[in-house]
Amino acid sequence: MDRKVTTILIADDDQDDRMFLEQAMRKCGYTQSIHFVNDGEDLMNYLNRRGIYTAENAPWPNLLILDLNMPRKNGFQALKEIKEDSNMRRLPVIVMTTSAADEDVAKSYNLGVNSFVTKPFHFSKLVEMISALKVYWMDIVRLP
Repeated sequence: MDRKVTTILIADDDQDDRMFLEQAMRKCGYTQSIHFVNDGEDLMNYLNRRGIYTAENAPWPNLLILDLNMPRKNGFQALKEIKEDSNMRRLPVIVMTTSAADEDVAKSYNLGVNSFVTKPFHFSKLVEMISALKVYWMDIVRLP
C-alpha cells in the first residue's frame, strides 16, 4: 500500500518559528493535519500517548519535524529515544534547526535522522524549502 503523509508533528520551542513554519506550509498547499509540541518531553509524551495526549487529540504522525535546541529534552535526546524504540523507529524525522554545525549534522545522522535542514532566516527562503520538502515527502517518497 502506498502511504502518504497525512499528519505532521512539529517539535519546536520557538513560538515564532512554529508560526512561520505553519504559514509557509499552508502557503505551499499543505492540507495535512499539523500538530505542535513545545519540547522533547512533550514530543515523547505525544508519541507515547501520555498525559494530555490521547489517540483522539494526538494522531500518529507520518512525518516529524524536529528542532534540536529545545528545553527539558533536546532534539538529540528525543531522536535517540525514537530511533531506539521498535514502535517508533520507522517514523520519518526531519531535523530542522538553526544549526549548520558539521557536528550536529553528523550526530543527527548517526542517531538515524532521515533529513537535516537548516532553518532559513527569510520567510521567502522558508517557503522555498518547504515547497521542496513537500514535493519530496508528499509526492516522491513511499512510506511504510
